[in-house]
Amino acid sequence: MTFSEAAPTTTPIDRPALREFTDRLDFALDPFQVESCAALEDGHGVLVCAPTGAGKTIVGEFAVHLALAAGTKCFYTTPIKALSNQKFADLVAVHGADSIGLLTGDSSINPSAPVVVMTTEVVRNMIYANSPALNGLSHVVMDEVHFLADRFRGAVWEEVILHLEPSVKVVSLSATVSNAEEFGDWIKTVRGDTTVVVDDHRPIPLWQHMLVGNRIFDLFERTPRNGERPQVNSELTRYIKQREMVSDHESPHGRRGRGGPPRRGRPAGTISRPDLIARLDRDGLLPAIGFIFSRAGCEAALDQCVRSGLNLLQPAQAVQVEEVVNRYVGDLTEADQDVLNVDTWRAGLMRGLAAHHAGMLPAFRHAVEELFVRGLVRAVFATETLALGINMPARSVVLERLVKYNGEAHVDLTPGEFTQLTGRAGRRGIDVEGHAVVVWMPELDPTRVAGLAGARTFPLRSSFAPEYNMAINLIGRLGLAGAKNLLERSFAQFQTDRSVVGQHRKIDTALRTLGKIDVELSGRASSVGVEPGDLAIENDVAAADDHTPTDDYDGFLGYMRLREVIRTRERELKFEKRMTAQANTVDELSALKRGHVIALHGGRHRGLAVVIEPATERRDPKPMVLCEDAWCGRVGTADFLNPPEVLGNMRLPRTVDRRTGRGRRDLASSLRATGIDVPRGRQSRRSPAADDRELGLLRSRLRAHPAHQLPAGDELFRLAERRNRVEREITALTESVSKRTSTLSITFDRIVGVLTELGYLVDGPDGVVVTDSGRTLSRVYSESDLLICECIRAQVWDALTPPELAAVVSAVVYESRRDSYSGPDLVTGHREVRDALQDTHRAWRTLAHLESRHNVGVTREPDAGFATAMYTWASGRSLAEALAAAGERGRPLPAGDFVRWSRQVIDLLEQIRMSAGGEGRLARSAKSAVGCIKRGVVAVELG
Repeated sequence: MTFSEAAPTTTPIDRPALREFTDRLDFALDPFQVESCAALEDGHGVLVCAPTGAGKTIVGEFAVHLALAAGTKCFYTTPIKALSNQKFADLVAVHGADSIGLLTGDSSINPSAPVVVMTTEVVRNMIYANSPALNGLSHVVMDEVHFLADRFRGAVWEEVILHLEPSVKVVSLSATVSNAEEFGDWIKTVRGDTTVVVDDHRPIPLWQHMLVGNRIFDLFERTPRNGERPQVNSELTRYIKQREMVSDHESPHGRRGRGGPPRRGRPAGTISRPDLIARLDRDGLLPAIGFIFSRAGCEAALDQCVRSGLNLLQPAQAVQVEEVVNRYVGDLTEADQDVLNVDTWRAGLMRGLAAHHAGMLPAFRHAVEELFVRGLVRAVFATETLALGINMPARSVVLERLVKYNGEAHVDLTPGEFTQLTGRAGRRGIDVEGHAVVVWMPELDPTRVAGLAGARTFPLRSSFAPEYNMAINLIGRLGLAGAKNLLERSFAQFQTDRSVVGQHRKIDTALRTLGKIDVELSGRASSVGVEPGDLAIENDVAAADDHTPTDDYDGFLGYMRLREVIRTRERELKFEKRMTAQANTVDELSALKRGHVIALHGGRHRGLAVVIEPATERRDPKPMVLCEDAWCGRVGTADFLNPPEVLGNMRLPRTVDRRTGRGRRDLASSLRATGIDVPRGRQSRRSPAADDRELGLLRSRLRAHPAHQLPAGDELFRLAERRNRVEREITALTESVSKRTSTLSITFDRIVGVLTELGYLVDGPDGVVVTDSGRTLSRVYSESDLLICECIRAQVWDALTPPELAAVVSAVVYESRRDSYSGPDLVTGHREVRDALQDTHRAWRTLAHLESRHNVGVTREPDAGFATAMYTWASGRSLAEALAAAGERGRPLPAGDFVRWSRQVIDLLEQIRMSAGGEGRLARSAKSAVGCIKRGVVAVELG
């Protein structure tokens, strides 16, 4: 492994292929590029770790050059389709259209070319299908290989690295990670001869700043002391303190005005977005990317700048923008352009301003990317998806906040995320330096920003885990033993095995500490006339499970164990009481009928509630209720401390209007008018421990123990507590080592158990073999792969028309952005679709029950939130109707999301067609459904 921090070199290149390659370049290669390319020419694989914008892709392009020169094949893989499209265009410009192909889920261009650009999943699927396209393959470039840490898709990268033939040279290109040596060691282990090159040098220096009000400060002192980390700029710290003092002094009046409420919007004292962009323009810091972790925030920022009259372009530049915009929207009908607000989008671009996020139509994003690269868009407000490898470098990057929503909660940016975002600043060959600007907000400490900017610890962690499709393909290719052997060669297992060495060291240290404590404890026990007891390491769990009085409680340590057994028994009794109450609650919730009136005592909604829809799921019943405050929703066991009691009955109309505010308020008024009262008073709180005979015997033995007479503050108790802590640490470490060394194997065995019970695998004379159903599963690549195959096998979807099939299939790919109800009854007016969705849900419930029995992660529940929109679109209706049908809270679904989900439905329909052998009613319906969807904006994006 080599590390480089040097500047570009003019050292003569002594490799003929590399010299030929560099002759067509108009710049000199950096040392790390020369070393990586030389290793490739010498026949080695390479792993290159370098900062964003350092030029890693040059190494991948040299692999393309080598393959073309030798008459072999090269696959250039990327994590996202947009990056594949971009790299395809780059390589075509150099090598010509005949030599370069493109394969993504959406596009297939010249797939038999000697060089094919593709998403990583495509090459994985080729490997599992034993595709003839793999013949003659000499190089595979894995761009952004650090994606293997992605918890949803990361396993694909490891699968490809593990499965490729040994003769194929793998070129892995990664962002800078702190454990590059570990990653490189793993690649060497599984791929053989591999050169690891790590370069920490950033070719374009990056300056960190903070914008406070209208002033830009350097984040760090310009002249750090020798050998010390850079210090936070003292002038910046002083200025922020002065502003906070002034703000605190003025806050009762200055912020609120005449006693009114605080103004909504940006915090007081922060700069407006139009002023921010204008300030960057004056300072020569454009083009800039402003990262805002919200789609609505990006659109709002753009709207503010456009309404302010800000214009960053000259008239001649605006004419060029108009030409590009017309080219991208030329295939859209006028009606679709109206729905997509093309005029509003165009107005921003004509001023050099744009938004960029996944909710935009892909064509709009591509236009923004092209205009930005050409210098015709000067400021972009973007979500973090822009930082995922797309080549859109800027002179400056602006971060308004250091918190983002990750789909579950608002979390702080990690140092790795901060580096990925700010790494976009500085265009090689254009800028002398890049600039990262963090906008100061009240209570944002500069030292926190400095911690993110100065951190250099971004470890790469494997997300590899067995799944159904993977298990079937591994067993089909390698057999059961071979599949397990491959799992043991994964990066996940490699990291686990290395970490276990550290765990063993911790166990040894803890054992030595325990020995010292035992010597001290024995001496103290002798001094107070008490036997120390058995000093052997106890298994606390086993001791707690054995409540029979024995000589195990002799001596002082026996007394401490007895106390622990009593505490454990008390916890068990409380748990048993809680489980009994929960079981009773499940029974009572399942028994509730329409019109039953109950009382809610917990959460935000208290008082009377009437059941308007009984529970349908027996294991986790959640009836729909309407409360006195007009709230309507489903309640479950978590909403009740005690089983619900039916307080009375209320007559309900045949159809309850629960979807409108007026309907809910009218029903709540009728509920209050029933005269039913919420019962008052509290139930008995008598502890179950009071009546437990076993616990009584244990407590009697405790009181009779000789050590019970010792004062509570005696030194022995402190030593015993220390001993217990160390003993628990040893037990936990030992269990951790055992679990970590076998987690992948255990998970794989459980998945095999599910597949065997369902008949996808069977025991044959030579071991486990894949059945015909299993071969169908091997061709389905989806998060819900097994559920899809169960529906195919049970012919759940066979009788559906193409639009109906598209609607139902959408439920196994779509996932609502918000936590909202997504059951089959969301679909109204289409009985066949609703019935098929209900059958699909029944198949899911059966599968989920089986997965729970085998301790396998449960497949995600189907989501019908996109089904009506998909049916509307596939039936030939307008884009406006489809977007409205998929909207939430009265807002239409963003066009970009509509196209993205439509693409995924098309992809799954194609898989279903192929899995069904391309024949039969289901295969024909799937093929027709693809044609129904692939029109209008969807067809424009798919080409």
